[in-house]
Amino acid sequence: MTENTKRAGADNGVSFLETESLGTVSGLKHGFFTRKGGASNGIHAGLNVGFGSDDDHDIVAENRNRAAAAFGTTADRLTTVYQVHGVDVAHLDRPLSRAETPRADAMVTDRANVMLGILTADCTPVLFCDPVKGVIGAAHSGWRGSFAGISESTVCAMEKLGATRDNIIAAIGPCIGRASYEVDSGFRDKILTGPRGDADLFDPSVRAGHYMFDLPQYVYRRTLDTGIATVDLLARDTLAEEDLFYSYRRTTLRGEPDYGRQLSAIMLTRALS
Repeated sequence: MTENTKRAGADNGVSFLETESLGTVSGLKHGFFTRKGGASNGIHAGLNVGFGSDDDHDIVAENRNRAAAAFGTTADRLTTVYQVHGVDVAHLDRPLSRAETPRADAMVTDRANVMLGILTADCTPVLFCDPVKGVIGAAHSGWRGSFAGISESTVCAMEKLGATRDNIIAAIGPCIGRASYEVDSGFRDKILTGPRGDADLFDPSVRAGHYMFDLPQYVYRRTLDTGIATVDLLARDTLAEEDLFYSYRRTTLRGEPDYGRQLSAIMLTRALS
């Protein structure tokens, strides 16, 4: 798997990461945006796209404008969901306004020019595409959603639109990494009740009764378990790479009052089937 970084917009410096598998699909835009090139300042400095943050909403709206422009579209085509760490999937046949925002952790569509966006700040974004049938999806996959099966739910929703697992490509974006994600023994016990066990995803922490957990690899395994064709993994640590990413855990460790959210997005620029 190859990671590519694109800078979109010479005036604002917005950039996003791509994976090779999705990057070769004609008629598709996808990207895991960094915090570079945004209008926010202070603790939110950069491309904060989260209206749920304490950042000025006009500035957040401007950041969403810039992100949409990087995809060659406008912010009214960008739809995000009210994420609740569950497995519900919204089926979109058009972009939704903020007032219509569904409570869900994933979206799917087979329509062109509908920009599906997932907001994260340590949790894992997962982007999906069936390039044969022209169906896309985007999921917010923290450990709870991954454990509950958000990737499976997303793939099932894509199948209802005509996608087939043998065609689907998924890309797992930046999230908190193994060296940064300390968890307690109760968390470990919960994960170990899963079908694989996954004991190898934990290293002992310097604190007794605590462990370092490999969230990206866990999401990778849960997504691979769906039986889809290809799963790419971007091994980027949101806590460790402060210049590129927002991090809820970093904010918590520092005792800061709030944090920004980065965007991961996917969009069909034309019908593929």
